[in-house]
Amino acid sequence: MALHAFVAMPFGVKEGIDFDRIYTELVRPALEVAGFEAFRADEEMRAGEIRKDMFQELLLADLVLVDVSIENPNVWYELGVRHALRARGVVVIGCREGRLPFDIVTDRVLRYHRKNGVPDPDMLTADRAALSHFASETIQSWHGLKVSPVYNCLHYLQEPSWKSLKVDDTNEFWSVYENWRDRIEVARRRNRAGDILVLAEETPTWVLRKEARRLAGTALLKLGLYNLAMEQFESVLSIDPTDLESLCNIGVILGRLDKHHEAEVWIRDIVDSHPHNPECWSLLGRVHKTEWVNRWRLSGGNRTDMRLTASAQEALLREAIEPYQTAFQTDPRHYYSGVNAAILRHLLRHLNIDDDDTVDMQILEGGVRWACLSALEKEPRSYWARVSLADLELLNSDAPTAIRAYRHAGAAAERYWFALDSSRQQLGSLRDLNFRSEIVEAALDIYQKELSLIAPPKPPRQVILFSGHMIDRPGRSEPRFPPEKEKSAAKAIAATLDELEAGPDDIAICGGACGGDLLFAEACVVRDVPLTLYLALPEPAFIDRSVIIGGNRWLDRFYSVKESKGVKILIAPDVLGPAPKNSNPFARSNLWMLFTTLAYGPERALFITLWNGRDGDGPGGTKDMVDRMKKHSRPPYVINTNDL
Repeated sequence: MALHAFVAMPFGVKEGIDFDRIYTELVRPALEVAGFEAFRADEEMRAGEIRKDMFQELLLADLVLVDVSIENPNVWYELGVRHALRARGVVVIGCREGRLPFDIVTDRVLRYHRKNGVPDPDMLTADRAALSHFASETIQSWHGLKVSPVYNCLHYLQEPSWKSLKVDDTNEFWSVYENWRDRIEVARRRNRAGDILVLAEETPTWVLRKEARRLAGTALLKLGLYNLAMEQFESVLSIDPTDLESLCNIGVILGRLDKHHEAEVWIRDIVDSHPHNPECWSLLGRVHKTEWVNRWRLSGGNRTDMRLTASAQEALLREAIEPYQTAFQTDPRHYYSGVNAAILRHLLRHLNIDDDDTVDMQILEGGVRWACLSALEKEPRSYWARVSLADLELLNSDAPTAIRAYRHAGAAAERYWFALDSSRQQLGSLRDLNFRSEIVEAALDIYQKELSLIAPPKPPRQVILFSGHMIDRPGRSEPRFPPEKEKSAAKAIAATLDELEAGPDDIAICGGACGGDLLFAEACVVRDVPLTLYLALPEPAFIDRSVIIGGNRWLDRFYSVKESKGVKILIAPDVLGPAPKNSNPFARSNLWMLFTTLAYGPERALFITLWNGRDGDGPGGTKDMVDRMKKHSRPPYVINTNDL
């Protein structure tokens, strides 16, 4: 998606300068070359108060370009508002002669050339190139660079969160954002990682790029798809290397991937940078706790042996308690850390190790209970608050009370696989140490049942994605897949499926267009391979644009495949919502299929393509799909139409 640039400049002819021509001939073309979609307030045609729209733009735009060629009070006011709201992302241009006003005299201002009140035709190409370079350089500059004199002078001033500055009665941006966010959550609950990845690619507004990647990463983390989640959080850090939530989540993922040494180094760096942040201390506690558990579990033997080894690793257990307790003392709202500290201290006693901590256990547990109850006042269905209360009951209450609390927690999980699995793992550790066995076994049974409801079906042996050319229309100037090659293409596709031993234990994914898609689909039907057709458009429109153009026999074949056993159809606008404005729905559908395939795991993903080897049209094109599959999976099976 293009970056968004808001242009603040006079309209029409002012003081002998035609600013409309400056915009259309210089500013907009230069910004478009630099990868921006330019917007000027007079281009907003819908009803509404222009001032509110302007404030929204000054807050949310990636770049604000300001033309200070004349003393226009509106333009200067807008520059001041942007300087107050954002520390960076401003480009100042002008054709003013002489000294600039004092307030921006030290700023970099790009001078452009004019002649007779319009862009100088002799200098226009050079001015466009200079402006394109200036805009690109500004947006790619170091994230800590402060362009705004407000933030340069007031060193401790922090940018406001864009979410906290919602402009009243300006609902379009927020309704789009909320609809998009809801679709991410629906995709998570349906366990459809491919949908999440597509939605992350098509952020509904420019300012949401970071938010989109973070939200997608969180959703994938909840599904237990750690490598895909890692990619999303790394994308966030490429936008903002200081994003604490993403830094912390990468630490979590490194631990889940059993990269414990990398996780500890990563998290210690975060703690050093954020010594007063409870989440950072909590992560450090988790790393030490995981290492302690792994040491006595990997020692082998029965539960008695594991308990002896766990006791022998006393020092590491104490190292886990300290950061958890520090996190809770840093912020008593961080009940998750407090309850972990309490559980580990109970395990000290259970393992016959002295608990000589200076913090009284009753005070610690009382503080955790109060924090959980306070959190539930604000969010009654908070899973983490409920399960933390259940953990407290496990430590101190009778079996019926504790088991009832775990059931109450499980009811709030809302298909949150990561949360349920985290609780199951902790209970499993307590079971292995014979800690309050009756309650722990009953709680584990509750979690096994909850997880069984959301666990994905048996994974396929392999997931076979197909993408290929449609059959050429009559009279196509440059043949790509002419009809006379249809039979040899069908044989090549069938031979590839036979080489892969494709059958009922696999899954096949493709579009439904005349040509390669339907040839692949027919070959899958013959081999009883479960098949899903991903349609870029609602079925009537898809048939009109992608099936019937090959002739009526292709329409008959489409319906024959559709009605075959084991064939499902998913329609992009129904599942993902309408395609973004100016986007290619077919490229979108290709990315949807690609991401869905990869979400099953690179080890299962296979790609067959009927392709002439030419470069594609960018994201979602065949060349792009080939490159992405090479990065994440095995090399694709390419059936080159030139060789048929």
